[in-house]
Amino acid sequence: MPSMRSTELGWTCMGSVPTIKALFKLALTAVEAAKAAQWLLCNSTNALESATFNLFPNLVAIGPLLASNRLAKQAAHFWNEDMTCLEWLDQQPACSVVYVAFGSFTIFNQTQFQEVALGLELTNRPFLWVVRPGLTKETCDMYPDGYMDRIGTRGKIVSWAPQPAVLAHPSIACFLSRNSTLEGFLNRTCICDVWMNGLWFEKDENGVIGRDEIMGKIDQLINHREFKTRALDLKEKVMNSIREDGSSCKNFKRFVKWMQEKDGYGENVMKIQLGL
Repeated sequence: MPSMRSTELGWTCMGSVPTIKALFKLALTAVEAAKAAQWLLCNSTNALESATFNLFPNLVAIGPLLASNRLAKQAAHFWNEDMTCLEWLDQQPACSVVYVAFGSFTIFNQTQFQEVALGLELTNRPFLWVVRPGLTKETCDMYPDGYMDRIGTRGKIVSWAPQPAVLAHPSIACFLSRNSTLEGFLNRTCICDVWMNGLWFEKDENGVIGRDEIMGKIDQLINHREFKTRALDLKEKVMNSIREDGSSCKNFKRFVKWMQEKDGYGENVMKIQLGL
């Protein structure tokens, strides 16, 4: 299992000390609850994290659960999805668009927000940027002077996007996001050092990721074909795991069979677990 930086643990990136303490307490509660569980299901696959699953044999990989149905409509969202971004993506060349989304919790100060904006502008590439309500602490105009006029139709900015459909769109070249993937915790070591299909932004002496750093890493990621080659190789391995004879599919079926047989209450359990 790759080494992990303490600064990348889930509860350390929330900002305020009270929030960090609350999340840490929640994590401890989850650990204690897991001791009583007969199954620990993980929305991942051995193809991505074989070392982790070897280290924790009680974890059962049944994912990625959305991999076989990425375009399915999701049940709930924090904000309304702006579907016009899909129409905009249809008009862009294949593998040309930088997709930028920082999730539901990330908060930038004005300086970092503007550096991201200017970095995207400097790439001279089309980009789709999700700027959700509350992404910055400021309530005033967040963008650099004249920014919207300069980017024109090259940039599409929305408050929320249908992310599975966006990521599956053929015009997407790369994904700029916070330090996570799937729906579990995978630190930058996996993406940058183990899978080697991504790059990490370095902060300057003031703790800010500068515009030139953003532009440079995006250009490097798109221009060096080995990143895409590795990503396609991982995609094939993941898709194999959820096929009928794949490891995740077999694990999932084994779990369903156990629920059906357990103490005669299988039918009720299945309805609760699978939302049937």
